Amino acid sequence: MTEKQKNQLGVLLVGSGSAVPEQIINNNQLASRVDTSDEWITTRTGIRERRIISNQESLLDLCSTAGSHAISMAGWDPQTIDLVILATSTPDDLFGSAAKVQSAIGAQKAFAFDLTAACSGFLFALVTAAQYLRNGSIHRALVIGADQLSSWVDWDDRKSCVLFGDGAGAIALEASQSENGLIGFKFKSDGRRGDCLTLPQKRNFEQLVEGNDFQQGNFSTIQMNGQEVYKFAVREVPAILEELLNIHQINSNSLDWLLLHQANQRIIDAVAARFKIPQSKVLTNLANYGNTSAATIPLLLDQAIRVKKVKKNDLIATSGFGAGLSWGAALIRWHG
Repeated sequence: MTEKQKNQLGVLLVGSGSAVPEQIINNNQLASRVDTSDEWITTRTGIRERRIISNQESLLDLCSTAGSHAISMAGWDPQTIDLVILATSTPDDLFGSAAKVQSAIGAQKAFAFDLTAACSGFLFALVTAAQYLRNGSIHRALVIGADQLSSWVDWDDRKSCVLFGDGAGAIALEASQSENGLIGFKFKSDGRRGDCLTLPQKRNFEQLVEGNDFQQGNFSTIQMNGQEVYKFAVREVPAILEELLNIHQINSNSLDWLLLHQANQRIIDAVAARFKIPQSKVLTNLANYGNTSAATIPLLLDQAIRVKKVKKNDLIATSGFGAGLSWGAALIRWHG
């Protein structure tokens, strides 16, 4: 450890919150629209239902609710928050939604920005906030992961439409002189494989003036090569987790929980089996919420904390992975 590292502050995870839409769409309902069945979806993904934002709700509502719950658990005055990061690929406003969340939760003294890294976004945002805290430039940060992928799904594509849902989760972080809840992290990206999972712009050009065109802003639906994404995840997630555990000389047996991005139950089971982690130590809510992208990790963590499954000082190995392609892992200790 360098002298600089010794002088850095610790980061504590002191509050959590989450919010999901009221509207539930189960597999049988989807089967009334596309050629699928509850049995087909469940055996291949582990998903039984998902939450979808209705015309009575918005992603901003979910973010604000999740953030407020995390602030309340932490016992903070919102005016003492220095930073708000919103990890999302589906902002209500293409210029960014973090500042609107900052205003909605009453964190008037905080600066706020969006961070886009798809399903890896929450962990990327968590570590980004931690750097501000560790160097002493701020004292408190709120990190929110949220997505509304239902707006960008092709609901007539039976292979992809069954996977995604909407939701938001938040974690409150603060600097500490004596303890550290972010044990370590490691992130990777590989744009060479990025075509496996994209939400691309439509390249529709129209005439601006005679002899000159412009591209009309618009996006396609989610484009996904499911087989390639699955192979990527079952190969890279165990590898990066093993690398992180080795760096910090932590045996998988000493973990209290494994908390992976909720994309597919077969991926979760494969990673757990690789490290011989029993199912009793694997956190999952995939069956009820599907893949909520940047929301999956904080949403699941908050639910586990509130039912007292995750307790103070529990050690958690977590990993996010998805579009980019991007993936990462972090070792965190819940402080509460």
